[in-house]
Amino acid sequence: MVHIAVLVSGGGTTLQALLDAQEAGAIRNGRIVKVIASRPDAYALERAAAKRVPTAVVSRKAYATPEAFDEALLAELEACGAELVVLAGFLSILGEKVIARYRNRILNVHPSLIPAFCGKGFYGLKVHEAALAYGVKVTGATVHLVNEIPDGGAIVLQKAVAVQPADTPETLQLRVMRQAEWELLPKATAMVCQRIQEEKDPVLRRENPRGRQHRRR
Repeated sequence: MVHIAVLVSGGGTTLQALLDAQEAGAIRNGRIVKVIASRPDAYALERAAAKRVPTAVVSRKAYATPEAFDEALLAELEACGAELVVLAGFLSILGEKVIARYRNRILNVHPSLIPAFCGKGFYGLKVHEAALAYGVKVTGATVHLVNEIPDGGAIVLQKAVAVQPADTPETLQLRVMRQAEWELLPKATAMVCQRIQEEKDPVLRRENPRGRQHRRR
């Protein structure tokens, strides 16, 4: 079973989608072992506690340097034996040391169809404001692996969502979450857990050759 750590900053609606998927058996090869918040008042911590998932708070403001923050975050991840890190509305940028330690094992969901409306400065409502200002008719969400470039890692899954004529940034944000983000992130988490489990278990690798072929592409 792959140990999953989920990083959060806010209300935790995306975390809830992961918890619900886990409870429904949709993440067959993984288990959420810790939820780490960047803010002590994040409601996501209460969602985790309601499911008896251990929690921790690692706030960047509590550390003098980004490097010290990274060390503290790594300590929490390693303490729970995390093998996969899932960003579910985590608003702090991960440092190079964390990314290197979990290379190809960090997932993020972004509320647009990358490469549109992504990168530095595009987060939260800002993404949907930009989409509406540009006049796109279709937007969506993307789950991608995390690397040193903001929103620049390999795409895992995407789903398109229609923009309605009367949309505001708030209504568009909610539709993208409901129709795409909350669906894609649990699916991608399950996919990566399967890949990690196969890497750990040679028998599974032999039984699933198609998975190996997919990863080589």
